[in-house]
Amino acid sequence: MKLQGKKFLILAEDLYQDLELWYPLLRMREEGAEVTVVGTEARTTYKSKTGYPVTSQVASREVKAADYDGVIIPGGYAPDLMRRHEATLTLVRDAFSQGKVVAAICHAGWVLASAGILKGRRVTSVSAIRDDLVNAGATHQDAEVVVDGPLITSRKPDDLPAFCREIIRALSR
Repeated sequence: MKLQGKKFLILAEDLYQDLELWYPLLRMREEGAEVTVVGTEARTTYKSKTGYPVTSQVASREVKAADYDGVIIPGGYAPDLMRRHEATLTLVRDAFSQGKVVAAICHAGWVLASAGILKGRRVTSVSAIRDDLVNAGATHQDAEVVVDGPLITSRKPDDLPAFCREIIRALSR
């Protein structure tokens, strides 16, 4: 139980990628972390791209980054909806500025770009948003996982083992 006593937020919104939300959520819990599902709204059921539900416990405007050790942002098309809410962007921006782990996979880089935290950072993502991340000031690499300080990024569901391994490593120090 490498993450006993650690607290994570995982963001949820409609059209999330099933594995990119559930795999990290369950993996972090397996390591002993407390994981809170955060939506745009509290106690709201969001459906994945395939219709699989997850219910948020709290709204992004109700939590403070300082109370948690990290934020995980799953991909799918949910990040395009997440980044439209200033409370969500503030949460991610605050976590990053406080040196908390901010982990994003697939299309989740859109949230990082909209939060304004990519300038001078190394990242990876699904190839479809590569230009968006580069235009936001990041250096994009095609790798299963890229770790740049507290920022951890991956490309796709196949990269989830490496993604979760690096999140666990970052918080086990």
